[in-house]
Amino acid sequence: MTDTPASAMQRRVRQEELVAELCAGVVRAFSGERDLHFRGRRLHRGRVALPWFAPHLHPSPETDDFASFRGVADGLALRLTDSDAALHERLRPEEPVERMVFEMLEQFRVEALVPETMAGMRHNLRHRHEQWSLAFHHSGLTDTARGLLLYAVAQICRARVSGQQVVEETEDMLEATRFALAPLIGHALAGLRKDRTDQAAYAVHARAVARTVATMLHEAGDEGSDAARDPHVDDKRSVFSLVAEMDQEIIERFTTAESGRSAVLDNAGGTYRVFTTAYDREHDAATLARKEVLAGHREKLDRRIAAQGVNIARLARELRVLLANPTRDGWDSGQEEGLIDGRRLAQLVASPTERRLFRTERTEPVADSVVTFLIDCSGSMKEHAESVAMMVDVFARALEQAGVASEVLGFTTGAWNGGRAQREWVRAGRPAHPGRLNERCHLVFKAAATPWRRARPAMAALLKADLFREGIDGEAVDWACVRLRQRTEERKLLLVISDGSPMDSATHLANDAHYLDHHLRDVVARQEQRGDIAIAGIGVGLDLSPYYSRSHVLDLATSTGNTIFREVIELMAGRHRR
Repeated sequence: MTDTPASAMQRRVRQEELVAELCAGVVRAFSGERDLHFRGRRLHRGRVALPWFAPHLHPSPETDDFASFRGVADGLALRLTDSDAALHERLRPEEPVERMVFEMLEQFRVEALVPETMAGMRHNLRHRHEQWSLAFHHSGLTDTARGLLLYAVAQICRARVSGQQVVEETEDMLEATRFALAPLIGHALAGLRKDRTDQAAYAVHARAVARTVATMLHEAGDEGSDAARDPHVDDKRSVFSLVAEMDQEIIERFTTAESGRSAVLDNAGGTYRVFTTAYDREHDAATLARKEVLAGHREKLDRRIAAQGVNIARLARELRVLLANPTRDGWDSGQEEGLIDGRRLAQLVASPTERRLFRTERTEPVADSVVTFLIDCSGSMKEHAESVAMMVDVFARALEQAGVASEVLGFTTGAWNGGRAQREWVRAGRPAHPGRLNERCHLVFKAAATPWRRARPAMAALLKADLFREGIDGEAVDWACVRLRQRTEERKLLLVISDGSPMDSATHLANDAHYLDHHLRDVVARQEQRGDIAIAGIGVGLDLSPYYSRSHVLDLATSTGNTIFREVIELMAGRHRR
């Protein structure tokens, strides 16, 4: 039986997650630290991202084999166990290029400490370094003087510290550079080998090498700044893209959403279950509050929008440019150039000097698009409700002025802790793994066919605090996509606004902690694979990249004026990707 593209994609995603979990298990077992895990292809301790350490510790699922990932896991484990992080931080240079070289040399030191008895680990480390070296070379990075210098330093230093040979395929290419480096770093290289068991003494020689290499790179010309100025330069071929990767803070400004695999879903073959749909509801948000309450919320929301100082007309023009396509809209006659207008040939006979005998085709930008905002109405979003309501209300108004249909939806639950669905499960004898165990509640704040002016009261319902309970994101994304596919517009966009992972306590307790977020990843992967709807995640102070291939983090607390609207427009245009 032939796999569908969606199932093939899901299998590939699960394979990547399985490799990440296996590698994390290796690092945890070797280091003894139980809270280590990979998130977004980066090692985390709890919720804190660890440093990048060295360029060769970042394999790609698309190009590297499993042995490379195992070598990376071994290298990370060695770094955590054999390197004093506090001492390293104190001795590390500040200049970016020096810091990158220094980090790389410290990684070579810990990898060189593996005893001969651990032949498997030594093989894994060697294999990973060779794979990275060949990828670096084949990408064309060694075609430049700077790239060749960095590559030569990496090869020569690792060979000297570990006692292993340089990569055979590129050995001849290194001779001239090795000869030029010998008088400059020869003494420091000898020190690296001699003091590899003493981190502080080793650091003295490593800093000397790093300082020399950084000086040589800067003297080699202004290649880095030229690349920055030239938009046609490929970042992947820029040596200084490596420096940019290494030059990141240990603690990121925004936390990444926690995500994991659900053993219950895996054992069920990926089949998502719902215990009962008897209490699921879909509401027009305007019916959930009295008119007087909505009027008060609307007044508050209008004051917030006025204080924000948004230029809605300008925002509408930007959205029209982004979402509209030129469409034929008839002809302009009486032109002095263009196509001959047969209806005016008689004028040529009557007036031989007449020149306005042509016509040109007229085009007008038409935005054949629909945009849906799907808002997470879980309890943690309550503090952001006013900012989110302001943002989507302004966008709904601007999109309407741009001729684009818009829809504002929300999702929450009908109760905390499972409600009637959970009580029915208890009466049924608590069967194992019941699936989703709460009253799903979907909210329509503005339908795509409803003008903004008529939807104004319902939009204010976003400020109704008791709507915010728990969140079942995966089903909400499916629901929003179904509604979008009922529209006739050619271009469809779905923007999901959330500040956390899916959360329903009753479902988690009855299944496992990752049942809902595993389902969300599967839903998004399936919907993205269909290709007819562009889906993006807007994280409110949270990185949603574990769920959405295209996402952006909004800082609603500090953004002012048109900043957040500009960032969302860039996300619509596809300029933010993870």
